Amino acid sequence: MPNLDEPSPQAIDLAAVLHALSDPTRLAVVRQIQSSGERLCGAFEVDVAKSTLSQHLRVLREAGITRTRCRGNQRWVSLRRDDLDLLFPGLLDVVLTAADRRTRSDVPA
Repeated sequence: MPNLDEPSPQAIDLAAVLHALSDPTRLAVVRQIQSSGERLCGAFEVDVAKSTLSQHLRVLREAGITRTRCRGNQRWVSLRRDDLDLLFPGLLDVVLTAADRRTRSDVPA
């Protein structure tokens, strides 16, 4: 089974990327991929139903942030880091750093 549809690098839109990254669940998914690499669709640690997670993964893929690779009946999700860094240098780093800071400040001492 081939990869799922995704925009070409030239078609990745900054507004769509920022919109996709504005949701806490989608941002958590991106952070998990960034920290551990490609993951199975069902291996994300988020507090949403599977159907909701599927929708979040679709938004990330359609925005050009992730790539979904199908292997048998498994779907593997990875970041399109090279494409994003080429189009929007430093954007993903800034967003992920800000998310990490916010997460650390939300943890009670």
